[in-house]
Amino acid sequence: MQGAEVTHNPEQIRCFIAIELPDEAKEGLARLKKELARDEHKFVKWVDPGGIHLTLKFLGNIPSKRVTEITEAMRTAVQGISRFHLEISGLGAFPSLRQARVFLVGIGGEVDKLSRLQQNIDSALAALGFAKEERSYVPHLTLARIKQGASPLERRVFGELVGATSFEDKYHVEVEAISLMRSQLTPAGAIYTRLMTVALGY
Repeated sequence: MQGAEVTHNPEQIRCFIAIELPDEAKEGLARLKKELARDEHKFVKWVDPGGIHLTLKFLGNIPSKRVTEITEAMRTAVQGISRFHLEISGLGAFPSLRQARVFLVGIGGEVDKLSRLQQNIDSALAALGFAKEERSYVPHLTLARIKQGASPLERRVFGELVGATSFEDKYHVEVEAISLMRSQLTPAGAIYTRLMTVALGY
């Protein structure tokens, strides 16, 4: 149509900020999944252990041209925070083992530094227009989700299996950097790509 203005939508990418895990920890989570997974539990959706990470801030769909300013905000957030140590250990569920929606692995170690880092990231991104988190940050690694159609009995049975499973191994994570990650959703699951890495202040 003559005189019409043609507009182009900038490429949107689905992003989050996270701490990446060492291979040893991912391998340990893979062994845990293998121990818990059952063919009859069709109502359980497992997370690929190779893609598990500790999320600090989910950004949603953003124009790709905003990656630079987000990276700068990440650099601001890490100032004054030196490298620190975390431990991966212990199984749990949200909201409870009997009525679980999410099964998770706990995070220990220097969680005070982790919380301060997450709050700094939240504040730095708020200055760019990203909404602040309304809920308190509870660090964890999501291992599996229960599908919506699962019955109360199915949830309870799987919760009992998780409750009876020992996961006392401790996997150590030396946090030296944070990463801006891209998440591409596919029928086979999410594909994660590191876009930028920002080292902590030393």
